[in-house]
This record gives sequence, structure tokens and C-alpha cells, in this order.
Amino acid sequence: MSPNSTAARLNSISTRIPGQPAGPTGLRALVIGAGAAGSALVRDLGRTPEFGLRPIGVLDDDPAKAGLEIAGVPVLGRLAELTDLAVAHRAQVVVLAIPGLPHQQVRELATSAAAAGVAVRYLPSFLSALRREVVGSDMRTLDVNRLIGRHEVHVVSPDVRAVIEGRRVLVTGAGGSIGSELCRQVHAFGPSELYMLDHDESNLHRLQLEIWGEALLTDDSLVIADIRDRPRIQQIFRDLKPEVVFHAAAHKHLPLLERHPSEAVKSNVLGTDNLVEAALATGVERFVLISTDKAADPTSVLGASKRLAELIVQANARDARNLGTGVFSAVRFGNVLGSRGSLLSVLAEQLRSGGPVTVTHPDVTRFFMTIEEAVGLVLEAGRMAEGGEVFVLDMGEPVRIVDLVHNFAEQVQLGPEEVQIRYTGLRAGEKLNEALFSEGEERLPTEHARIFATVAEHDAGPEDLAGGLTGLYQAASVNSDPEVRRRLAELLPGYRTPAADPVPALATPYPDGF
Repeated sequence: MSPNSTAARLNSISTRIPGQPAGPTGLRALVIGAGAAGSALVRDLGRTPEFGLRPIGVLDDDPAKAGLEIAGVPVLGRLAELTDLAVAHRAQVVVLAIPGLPHQQVRELATSAAAAGVAVRYLPSFLSALRREVVGSDMRTLDVNRLIGRHEVHVVSPDVRAVIEGRRVLVTGAGGSIGSELCRQVHAFGPSELYMLDHDESNLHRLQLEIWGEALLTDDSLVIADIRDRPRIQQIFRDLKPEVVFHAAAHKHLPLLERHPSEAVKSNVLGTDNLVEAALATGVERFVLISTDKAADPTSVLGASKRLAELIVQANARDARNLGTGVFSAVRFGNVLGSRGSLLSVLAEQLRSGGPVTVTHPDVTRFFMTIEEAVGLVLEAGRMAEGGEVFVLDMGEPVRIVDLVHNFAEQVQLGPEEVQIRYTGLRAGEKLNEALFSEGEERLPTEHARIFATVAEHDAGPEDLAGGLTGLYQAASVNSDPEVRRRLAELLPGYRTPAADPVPALATPYPDGF
């Protein structure tokens, strides 16, 4: 087989990875295996960049190959480091180029790659290890459409550039999965300044290295701050004068926030209040809050805290409209596949370890979206908003978690006998089925056929909301969790917590034998 034939057949496979647009020289590929097959593949693809894959590194367990280069591509580390290296080097594709690799190791590598949110190509074990041929048409990839239960939606329009280009942009929670991808896409639209704010300095260091290729930590692009600290946030806005703000910083793990509601209020509610107040005071042009579908008819502390964050944005959007100043809006996400701590990463880890997959309930459903859809929704909201809207992506029908487990396991070559599902019961605050809109919210069309909006506001006036928030903040400041819960219920009359664990935990596999 000729080198060009190998690369051409690789290119015949769809290689666009959700959340990671291809650069001008192809998708960033990690090659697994520095043997004859891997080395040939690296050389072939390096000579033919027009075929869409650009090798950026090789992994191999042979200590003699550590530190070597193959056609200018470094051997970065061992196979066990795949997840970390894929994230660190922003890999978009992982190619398993070791013909004859044992099935168990193929499974481990495929789930490791999936945990990093990248596509997988692998060589079936029946290929001739002796001939060491790489056959592109035999490679397969994770089908994200099957996982989310619909076709992925292209969200971002070219008009977004007009919102970003030449402006000072601030992203909070920049070191997180969503925040970091948002920073990468904002950077591509040419802002005059990109300020990346996070409380974790290590995440900021990694992000600067990813975006600029170096991380000297000596410029104003990195901002270490806690959004709970009002004087510090006010100082940052006065000094940096951001014109566009994307607010992604938040606590988001539902069970933890049920146990620590004061922390949810401090970060998700007070933190948002601090940012909105500073944005109003300094004339920010556009402010977009990242919320969650759990804010619709909330039954959890997470949902309630995010609904209050939405209400703060909406109340201040009204004031901003009256003053003719900035535009404030919010977006609601479903579960984002590939984000840190998401279901997909947890599922991949459970399958890799060989343990049972834990699912709360046989019929539990969730809405899912890719990172690209999530970030695209944020950017489009910043463009389309007129003030006070909450934007929601049409995510089709919700997906049963057990169906997602089925699809994922099949795509990483796991047979039915290799996967056990253990049902744990719904946890306090969890819904069996999520909704995108509250019962009292009207679903309004926008200029984008797959994005909808609602502008429903709090029943009480802004003064009542402000007064209620003051009491809530006081309770959270002294970590009085019972009082925080009571205040949340007062502020959100529809907020109710369902009975915990309505279905007993089961140790049996899924009833259909999967």
C-alpha cells in the first residue's frame, strides 16, 4: 500500500471533532505506537497535510523510544498517560496504530481517549501484525450523534466576529472545560484583549500555554480572582474595563451542592451579583451568564442558585435597557459531553476500571450537547441578545442514560457481557426528567432556527428580589444551611425538592441483559 493511499483512506473518514474545529493544517492527532506502523503513519501524514490529520505526538511504552522524534514528531510519553497528554496537547484525534493490540488494551485506550473528549481511530486486532500495514478504511470513530440522540447543531454564525473583534473580552471560570474552549474560540475572533479569570492558577497557566504556545505569566491576560470577592471584582472591572463578559464560573455538581447549599449561594448567586454590579458600573456592552437546564422549575440547590443568577441578570437587564447601556442575557446548557466531570468522562473511567456503570434510575433522561454546541450557544447569545433573554438550544428529545451507556460501550468494542449497570436511586434534588423551560415560561423563536428564548421574570419586583437576596447572602455568610434552604424557597415559590431515592438501589444489570 502506498503512503498516499494510506493517507487518502484516512481522509475519507469524517474527522471533524465536536468542539474542536480543524486548523488550516488539519486536526491535531496523537498516534499510539512508535513501531513500524505508527512511524509510517506519522511520516505519511506529515508529508500530506492536505489529507486532514496533523500528527503532534506519539505515545509508546518502549523506554528506548522515550524522547525520540519520528519525522519531527516527538514521542511524548507512555500509553497510560493518554488522557492527560490528549488534554495538555489539545489533541482532536487519537489513532491507535498498533496492529494486533490485545482487545483489553484497545478498550482501555479507547475509553481514555473518550474521557479526554477526542475522537478515536483504531486498527482491528485481526490485521496482520507481521506486515504492520495501516488500513485507514478499517478505522472507526465515536459517533457523537448517536450519543446525544440527534444530529449535532452548527450554532456559531460569522456575525459573531462583530461582537468580539477589537473588543476587550473577559471570561470567568476560564480554566474549566467550557471556559477554556470559550477562550480558544473567542481568541480566534480577534479581540483586542482576552482576559481569562479563574481562582485556580494552574488551570490558567495551562490555558495560556494552550492558546499562545507559551506561558510566561507576565501579562494582564491572566486574572487570579474569586468572584465572591466584591471589592476585588470591582477593582478588576475598573482596571481592565472589559466590554464583553462571558460568565462561566460556577459550582455545578448537584449532589455536592445539596450538601453544601451555602457554597452554592456564595459562588453561583453572590458571585453573579458581584459581576453584574461591576459590569453595570463600568459600562460593559454585553454580559452573558452560563446557566443550566436545572434552573427550569428547579428542584435542587444547583437549579435554584442558577435560577436566581438568571433573575439577577434579568432584573439588571431591565435597568440597563432603561439607561441605554449594556445588554445582559443568559444561556441554559444541558449536560455537556466531554466537559470535566461530565457523564461521558465518568462513564469512560468506570468502563476502563472494569467496574459496574452506575446509573441512578432505569428511566432517567437528560438533554445532552457537545462542547461546540455549548460554546456556540454562548457566542450566539452574545450576538442576538437585546436584554433579559434566557437562550436555550433545541436539543431534541432527552436521552435515556442507559441508552447512552449502550451506544458508548458498543462504540468502544465492549460486548453486552462486559458491561454491568448498577442502579443507585435518584439522589436528593435530582429529577427523573429535565425540562428546558419552566411551566410559566414561553418558548420564543429567534433568528436561529434551533435556538429559542424566554424572557419570563420574577413575580416580585426588583426591590423585593434585592431584599430577599440580602437575607440569603447573610445566611450563606454564616454557613447556616437550613436558613439558606428556607430563603431559597421564599425567593423561588415554585422551588421544591423531590423525595430522595424514590427507587431503591439495584445490584442487577439492566433487565434486557446488557
